[in-house]
Amino acid sequence: MPDELQLTRSSDAKDMRLRDHTAILDAARRLHELMSPCRLCPRRCGAERLAGKRGVCGAGATVELAAATAHFGEEPPINGERGSGTLFFSHCTLKCLYCQNWPISQQGVGRPLTVDALAGQMMALQRRGVHNINLVNPTHYWPPIAEAVYLARRRGLTIPVLANSSGFENVETLRLLDPVVQIWLPDVKYVSPALAARYSGSRALPEAAWRTALHLLRTYGPLRLDEHGVATGGVLIRHLVLPGGLGETRAVLRRLRRCFGRRLAVSLMTQYFPAYKAPEHSLLRRALTDREKQRAWRLARRFRITRGWRQQDG
Repeated sequence: MPDELQLTRSSDAKDMRLRDHTAILDAARRLHELMSPCRLCPRRCGAERLAGKRGVCGAGATVELAAATAHFGEEPPINGERGSGTLFFSHCTLKCLYCQNWPISQQGVGRPLTVDALAGQMMALQRRGVHNINLVNPTHYWPPIAEAVYLARRRGLTIPVLANSSGFENVETLRLLDPVVQIWLPDVKYVSPALAARYSGSRALPEAAWRTALHLLRTYGPLRLDEHGVATGGVLIRHLVLPGGLGETRAVLRRLRRCFGRRLAVSLMTQYFPAYKAPEHSLLRRALTDREKQRAWRLARRFRITRGWRQQDG
């Protein structure tokens, strides 16, 4: 493993592809080929979603959306002053015991939406003045999302599209999203496959998330900000600190620093609270202590991860 991966910075010419409608439409068509039998995510469950079947994630072919709102709970460069135009998608490729949005991700709360209506939601959020279109948990809906972005760009959408991802992505899928997404917020939750299986339902998650981070940082480069400190492109890695999980946090931060160097932007999240099935688990049924939070922040300093943000309570 190299001491520091050579990162590429996306050029202004790449950002101009926001308006490359043909590239987005082509991406949407190719993504649809991965939807049935479904192999959009690393599970590759093979569900014939275009024939009315649902995948392991619980999703069919039609987008289901739980909420569309101007959100102010993200990192400062994502929120800016006017908020992030957040779209919360129903269902999930993972089964995290502690998911804070579990009614949406695990129970499928939401309503079906046509591609045209989804594009309309994007345009409505832009009219509200938000800085970006924030796709929360989009992985299992990439084909119709790409179609909606195509329609929205044709109608005048100019703000960046941001993918707020669990990191459980296929690189094959990611390669098609270059003209669709400009900003990435992928999670790197674990290095331990056993822990990932126990808490999130997939031993494959750590390696998939690592491949995702490698691909995205090589393709998009680290997070870029405009003169007002608002994100315009690139990658911000997120890591959620779990109770009793400082060893895992140490391993994640060490690996990030070793591979990506000091240019990498990291959001260290210490706002965990026991949600969904976490209260039934002996290690997950409490919030982080102040001592754990302080130790996590010291770990970031120890590994000289100085570019980024720390999220605290809520």
